[in-house]
Amino acid sequence: MATRRTESPMHVRLLESAAHLLASEGPSGLSTRKVAAAAGTSTMTLYSQFGSMPDLIKAVVDEGFARLAVEFDQVPQTDDPVADLGGVFSAYLSNARANPDLYVVMFGSASLGGYRGSPDDTLQTGRYTYDYIVEAARRAVEAGRLDALGPVAIAAQIWSALHGYVVLELAGYFKPPESGVRNVLQPMLLNLVVGLGDSRESATESARLWFADD
Repeated sequence: MATRRTESPMHVRLLESAAHLLASEGPSGLSTRKVAAAAGTSTMTLYSQFGSMPDLIKAVVDEGFARLAVEFDQVPQTDDPVADLGGVFSAYLSNARANPDLYVVMFGSASLGGYRGSPDDTLQTGRYTYDYIVEAARRAVEAGRLDALGPVAIAAQIWSALHGYVVLELAGYFKPPESGVRNVLQPMLLNLVVGLGDSRESATESARLWFADD
């Protein structure tokens, strides 16, 4: 389960301001002055909160994954693990929609330029959120609904499908967004679950409430 510190409103505004500048202008548009101005504070406050610009960028990425983990923590578990996969799908999409700037920064769609850490460090940041998808896949495998490909491999396919759709939706390719969920995301994930071993009939029944709010 994810744990969160209670941050001050200014701390959060600085993180979100930096994320927005990175998402909209890239690293060349990022400066302590611009971040502080966007957050309605001074550069001194920024440095007192984060120490340096690289520290701020790392905190932005960490915040993005922390918010995703909070969404995943709220997904209930029932006796139907394939239905529960829908909770994972919905949490992932909901988080991206609520935090589009953080999303593109945390997954590298927005360039971090020289602020990006080493490749190994970058790939491991937020890795713990992937474990939520692996655990959901594991429950479906153990229930005999998905095949023995393995939870990690299944989670990788699920994440790839979700991420690809989210990037396109955030870029504005599906308007209105609910039509993209209905006509693209829902059937794509249903087909994926069937391809991973579930029967079409069982998967369709379990998927009835996937993305119910859309």
